[in-house]
Order: sequence, then C-alpha cells, then structure tokens
Amino acid sequence: MNVVIIGCGVVGAAIAYELSQVKGLNITVFDKNPPAQGSTSAALGVLMGVISHKIKGKAWQMRQSSIQRYETLIPELEAITGRKIPYNRQGIVMLLSEDAEHPLESGVEVMKEWEQLREVRKSQGWQLAVWDNKQLQKFCPQINHPKIIGAVYSPQDRQLNPTALTLALVDAAQRNGVNFKFGVSVLSSPTPSSQLLPAVIEQLKSIETSEGKVTADWFIVAAGLGSTPLTAQLNQKVNIRPVLGQALYLSLGRILGNADFQPVITGNDVHLVPMGSGDYWVGATVEFPNEGDEIPPNKELLEFVKAQAIAFCPDLATAKILRTWSGLRPRPEGRPAPVIDKLPGFSNVLLATGHYRNGVLLAPATALAIREMISSSDSR
Repeated sequence: MNVVIIGCGVVGAAIAYELSQVKGLNITVFDKNPPAQGSTSAALGVLMGVISHKIKGKAWQMRQSSIQRYETLIPELEAITGRKIPYNRQGIVMLLSEDAEHPLESGVEVMKEWEQLREVRKSQGWQLAVWDNKQLQKFCPQINHPKIIGAVYSPQDRQLNPTALTLALVDAAQRNGVNFKFGVSVLSSPTPSSQLLPAVIEQLKSIETSEGKVTADWFIVAAGLGSTPLTAQLNQKVNIRPVLGQALYLSLGRILGNADFQPVITGNDVHLVPMGSGDYWVGATVEFPNEGDEIPPNKELLEFVKAQAIAFCPDLATAKILRTWSGLRPRPEGRPAPVIDKLPGFSNVLLATGHYRNGVLLAPATALAIREMISSSDSR
C-alpha cells in the first residue's frame, strides 16, 4: 500500500519512522525544503508534559503518550543510526510567583493549586515536587528574584534538540525503506469530480508535484503552515495561521548553579535551556501576525524575554549573545491545536498539522495516532 507524507518537520519525520515499522507500506515523504526547516529548526525542544495543567482527555493522553515514547525512542534512534541526540533527562523546574498567572491570588493559593496537581499526577503514576524558596535555593542557587515564592519540579519531563531528533528520524526511516524526496513541491491537486458535495466522501487518487503526478492509497498532510494552501486546493481549507517565536543563544563561559543538576528552568513562559559548557538557549517570544499574515520580528519583545531571564537569573547579565533566531509556529484558527483528523470529504487524506507550540512534544503521539487511523481503516 502506498503512503505519501507531505512535510518533513519533526511531525512528518516521526510519522515516517513510525509507519516504516508497519509491514506492507510503501512510504514516500515530500518536502520542498531539506528536513527540519520551518518551525522545527527554531523550536527549543522543551517537553512540558507532566508539568502541564492538562489532566484528562485527548490533550493529556497525547502528552503522556509522547513522554513515555521518548524514553524508548531516543535510545532506539541512537542505536539504529549511530547519531547522538542531545537529550536532557534532568527535568523541568517551573518558577512560581504570586503575580505571574494569578494576580488576585496569594502565594499560598498558588502553591495549593500545584499541590493538587501533584496528587493528580501521583494517581496517574507520575512525579511532581512542589518546592518552597528554601528548597529552590538548595537545588538552583542561580535563581534569585524577590517575587518568586517557590517552584514545581517535574523530573520526568525532558528537553531535546529538535533538529538532531528530526535528522535521526529521517535516517532511521530511510534505513527502513522510506523514500524521502526533498526539493520537491506539492502543487495543485486534481479536484474530485463531485466538487466535494457535503454528502459525498471521495478518495483522493493522486497529487501533482514538481516531479509529476504521484498516486497513493493514503495522503498525510504534515506540512505545518503549508497545510492551508494544500487543503484549499482540495476545497476543504484548514486555516492555520503563523505565530512568530524568537530565541537567543547565550554564552556565559561557566555553568550556572549546581554543575550536576542542569534542568530546564521556566518562568512566566520564558525558558532557560542549558546547552552545556556554560551556553544557554533563552526563549521564546509569542508574536501574532498583522492583517496580511506578516510578522516582522519585534526586537523589543526579544529584549523583554532576555530581561526576564536575567531577572530570574542575574548571572546571565554578563552572558554574550552568540546568535538570535526566529521561526513561525502553525496555529489553527478557530479550533484547538493540533489538527489530527481525516480531511472532511475524503476517506484517505489525513491531517497531522497545526501543533502550534507543541510540535516536538506531541510528535510521537501524533505518529502513533496516524498509524492507528491507517491500521483501523485497513482492518475493516
């Protein structure tokens, strides 16, 4: 059976690798760019699963599934490919302050909310620790800010390098027989004869690419922002809008805090990601488009993110900025992220797109969901 995947960011690559383990599938991946460009290349790879406020339903199940899968996926990919995937297993520390998310609540109530989540996670088989300021100072002495009242520590959440992960997924999938075609654009698709009347379910037979017509049994759209024009050509536009994120690479030349405990530290939606040797990623901004979908990077917002990181961790004030970068995140308009579903009107076009800020976190769960959708359809 022939499967076409359109898009090779972290989500498309994860789907390709997952499906490559299913016997009888002939898989081709198309992307007009090399792998891990787009949103993936700009992501910080912070996997906030256990520490998220989602506790039930699909949103929590996907997070849990991905965090579990990463523990086996990273060593699996490293063994298959011989590539090293930078993977921080030291967890995530979230700083708590009285006025960050709850301006009307006291610090006691903030701590109580997190203690309740800790108990929920315990019942689900996961760990969270709620620290007061004294405990925070013991573990993370580099943190110093008068409004911080404590922290939540999630030892089972992770951070990884999204580009290294995506390249390893592509390498492993290729070894399993997946055909990757980079530099190939997917063009307008032939419109089915029915013009997609609501009651009619069509099967898409083929797509047009810059290399000619390609036929397949399944088409998977994992093209992020490119999903909108693709679905529009099929008269079923899925509206995904860009949201810009900017980040910084800082070099301090020395490791902050305890050298043997270097978790990701996050506060007020600003992440401080240790990269080793006294280098740190800091990000990211959240910048929405103007009417024309254009988002010129806002220097002031990037300065604010840097200032927030320095406010939490004053030692960063002397760090050098080695580089800055930005990327566009795909955010679905008028519906929750991500979009993992059949394209309306089609029996064999699957959407795996619009992950907004959680593409890296949810890539393994998305790949498993797509595998399940294909398997359950074929078993009927």
